[in-house]
This record gives sequence, C-alpha cells and structure tokens, in this order.
Amino acid sequence: MPKGLLGIEELERSEIEQILERAKAFQPQGGQTFGKVNTCTGRMVVNLFFENSTRTRSSFEIAAKRLGAETMSITASGSSVSKGESLVDTLNTLVAMRPSAIVMRHAASGAPHFLARHLTTPIVNAGDGTHEHPTQALLDARTIMDRCGRLDGLRVAIIGDIAHSRVARSNIHLLAKFGVDIVLCGPPALVPRDLARIATGITIEYDLRRAVQGADVIMMLRVQLERMHEPSMQAGEYFRFYGLRPEHVALANPDAIVMHPGPMNRGREISSEVADSQQSMILNQVENGVSVRMAVLERVLLQ
Repeated sequence: MPKGLLGIEELERSEIEQILERAKAFQPQGGQTFGKVNTCTGRMVVNLFFENSTRTRSSFEIAAKRLGAETMSITASGSSVSKGESLVDTLNTLVAMRPSAIVMRHAASGAPHFLARHLTTPIVNAGDGTHEHPTQALLDARTIMDRCGRLDGLRVAIIGDIAHSRVARSNIHLLAKFGVDIVLCGPPALVPRDLARIATGITIEYDLRRAVQGADVIMMLRVQLERMHEPSMQAGEYFRFYGLRPEHVALANPDAIVMHPGPMNRGREISSEVADSQQSMILNQVENGVSVRMAVLERVLLQ
C-alpha cells in the first residue's frame, strides 16, 4: 500500500484483502468491547475535518486510541483556515509538529492527493468531495463478508444519489476488483450513464424493483442536498420511487442484507421497517468502522 491511504482505486486486491483480514482480528468477540492492542504506542494521529462528521471522526479517534496512539482532533471552524490561512500552510504547520499521520476530510475532491504530493506525513483520506471515501468502502466490504462469507460473485445494488457519492465510488472500485455484479440505481439526474465507465461489471438501472431483483446486498445512499443546486425530487416523491420498503427487499435474495453509510433519512431513502429489520446491517457497519480503521491506521503508522 502506498504511504497513507488516499483511495481504493490505486489499491491492489491483495492489499484490500490484507486490510480486511487484519480488521477481522480486531473485531470484538462475544459482546466485548474493542480490545486495546497498543501496537502504535508513541505515535500521534491528527484528525483534521473540514466537513461535519459523526461516525467517521469518532471511529478514527477510537481506533487510534485502541492502538495505543495519541490523537488530536481539529475542525475547520477551530483552525486558522477560518482566519484565511491556506490549506497548505495549515497542513505544513501541523507537519512541523511531527505527527505520525493525518486523517483528513475535505469538501474538495482531490485535496488529500494534492497535499500528499507536498507533505512527508502520511495522509489517510476520510472523504474528499465527491471523489472517494476509502475506509467506508473497506468497512462495507468487511460487513458484507461477515454476513455473506465472500465478495466474489455477489450481486450488489447501490441505490440513490450516486452522482454526488464518494461512498459509491469507493465501493464501486473495491467491488469491481472482486468481480461483483454491480447495479447502480436512482433518478436519471443522480445516476448519469457515464458512471458505468468507472469500472467493469456495472449496470445502470432507473427502476428500483428491477435493480434489487435477486440482489445479495442492497446498499442505500443519502441524498446529498448540500451538494445540489436544487433537488431533482421532493422528499415524498423520492421516497415513492426510490425509497427502500419491505416489498422491495422481498424481491432480493432471501438472505439479502441492507446497508446505509449514514446519516440516513428515514422516509426519504429508507423506511423504518427496513432500517430496523433483521436484514439491516447499518449498525454492523458502524461497529466495523472501528476495526477497519484500526487496521488502516496500524498499517500506515507502522510502515
């Protein structure tokens, strides 16, 4: 794996498998909490978030502490960027304090990649614009493997605002490396046909019922209103055509699982009946976020 983790696209399948296997070793057993392994004692991880986050930021903090590393968290409003300092100057200031790694989320696509070319400190991409969210794809893969036992040969339907979703892009890159049959579905404005060129094995579908037919995994996405000039559909209309309900899940394979990276909007993207069902892996995804990020941080900090 290159220094840091900027995206899934540049990873080899073998590197992904190594991260997922290590993450499995970090999973708590029998209702226990996440064990403290202290493999990264003496390291410092800076969490630098220029966009709001609950799950990602908190799980990176927990992951670093479970590894025995020290952490420092900085938000955009609490940094000198709010005073007009450039992003490069802010990062150079942090690097001068000699952290072992920087976990970074930014609204601009490619921001971590740009900074990685100018900094010696490893950067872990915690989401950059509409480009990638690599650790989310890794934790999603770990969740699928925990329930389905494999990735190869599965049919995965990704539903919703794919045009603005870094989660979708990272998942597409990862799943394609394992030969997964990928179906992308949503309103035409949010699933342009050129998305099929991201990777091989992709089908575009605009009918939710056809998209979930025979699926092993149904992955719902949030409608990212903050990235749109104006919504393509009102909430009620969107839910009518693309909101996941029990009758849709019934069209998938009997053992199909339902996923959502959060935050989810009940009544827009997914019904409460589905979100709270036995087939829902949404809280499993949150739990796996810690073990996967432990695996990623350990790999980055010890390389």
